[in-house]
Amino acid sequence: MFRSLASLCVLCALGGESFAADPTYWQDVRPILRKHCVVCHSEKRLDEPDLSASLALDKPDNIKKGGKNGKVTVLVAGKPDESLLVTLLTSKDKKRAMPLDADPLSADDVAVIRKWVAVGAPEGMKPKDTELGGLTPPARPIRKIDVIFSTKALLPKTAALPGPLEMTLQVGPLPPVAAVAFSPDGKLLASGVYGRVTVWDLATAKPVKVLTNVLGAVNDLKFSPDGKTLAVAGGQPSARGDLRLFDTTEWKLLHSLGGHLDTVSCVSFNKDGTKLVSASFDKTVRLWDVKQAKMIHSYTGHSDFVYAVAFSPDGSWYVTASKDRTGRIIDTATGKGLFTLSGTDQEVLAVAVHPTSGQVLAAGLDPLVSWYDPKTGERVRRAGGPGTATHEIAIDPKGTLVVAAGGDGSIRTLDPKTAAPVKAMQSGSVVFAVAVDGGAKRIASGGADGVVKVWDASDARLLVTLWSGGDDNWLSLTPEGYFTGSDALLAKGVWKATGKPLTDKALLAPLKDASQVGKAAQAQKLAEPVWK
Repeated sequence: MFRSLASLCVLCALGGESFAADPTYWQDVRPILRKHCVVCHSEKRLDEPDLSASLALDKPDNIKKGGKNGKVTVLVAGKPDESLLVTLLTSKDKKRAMPLDADPLSADDVAVIRKWVAVGAPEGMKPKDTELGGLTPPARPIRKIDVIFSTKALLPKTAALPGPLEMTLQVGPLPPVAAVAFSPDGKLLASGVYGRVTVWDLATAKPVKVLTNVLGAVNDLKFSPDGKTLAVAGGQPSARGDLRLFDTTEWKLLHSLGGHLDTVSCVSFNKDGTKLVSASFDKTVRLWDVKQAKMIHSYTGHSDFVYAVAFSPDGSWYVTASKDRTGRIIDTATGKGLFTLSGTDQEVLAVAVHPTSGQVLAAGLDPLVSWYDPKTGERVRRAGGPGTATHEIAIDPKGTLVVAAGGDGSIRTLDPKTAAPVKAMQSGSVVFAVAVDGGAKRIASGGADGVVKVWDASDARLLVTLWSGGDDNWLSLTPEGYFTGSDALLAKGVWKATGKPLTDKALLAPLKDASQVGKAAQAQKLAEPVWK
């Protein structure tokens, strides 16, 4: 009954202390709850029951109100044995025990909370707003900085504005885009930033869904092979991992796979979508049964962060990439290591498996990509790559194109047979994530500049730039100058050419064309803009 509540309230041990006086909420209990609980269980999360269970712990009154909109009592003052806030900390049932899938709270901290409830849950002296350490800070204006969205569009000579058009929006600084993924049919593109996943309909270049019921960072996104499920990986660094499976029809949360004690960095489905493997900064890799939402095994052979993971074509093994400067090939059936991919003295950040040959591609701080024979674990070549760190490697389902995301701001394509460089695209900032559509026609990238870019794989041409700020704030823009976006956002945009403001907005009429932006997102030919 209370599983969702138990799974979302994570308490943290801050070190025991013997209290001579009765503990109070503000002085003694709040520090224990705040570090991890309030991340999910706060007033601002009450409208996201998947995260908060409609329970807020950031104020005494919220705790007294309870969870599930007051239907679940978590605190009975004077009766710790009848208070979920206490009993879930010491439950012998692992499915209910708090913190779920994490180390138990220290005996001293449990004693503080238990005694606080036993003595009637006193509030104590509330600190001044300036002393609340970020819990309820005083209101202050949020200063936004300008972000420029550039195009190559030239206005008619009669406009007397010769330079290319650009739009300025006060929406910065933008959070980095750390994950991108095409749906198997190429109709959707998912992108992830901290606390938010945006799902784009590429026929219209418009968001169809924005998911905010995720915990913290979004480090990776993967659609299942049938396209019916989206896996979202991330979490709170040094606190807990977050791995969620969403239905792609109504975008409902299907499962939350708990267990990782640090942020989840990467996930991979096997060919039939029945299994999922996840890598984490907690130094483990976990194999999951997707239908039953249960862990099959946990691999613990790495000595440091595990950055990436990928399944073999037949699903009999998976391969990892780690900060410990190795990759490992792991047997799916037993969870035991088969081979260690060596030959590098640098951190391995990215790994991928060719879908037909089974060759393993790995890269990281080493400037080149290493290609390994999965049957022996031996490196067969070392070539390609961006010349600096490679943050992600993507391969299309048929194995015709290899794409590397570069720390130098480039997206590079490689020939999968020879490892020879094919094309290079310059994004302008560090690229953290890349994806290739099913037909190897389009490449999506995300990086430090906070926008998603879709490229033509054949000629390395930028097709469209996508940005979503949530709350119906979004913009889609092509290099040719065609644009579409939410009305509220477009009303705030300032257009300029050669640094001069565009005063005659009628000149934008031929460019405000959602159909042309949609064509660009599908790599179709665009019509030339016509000014009357």
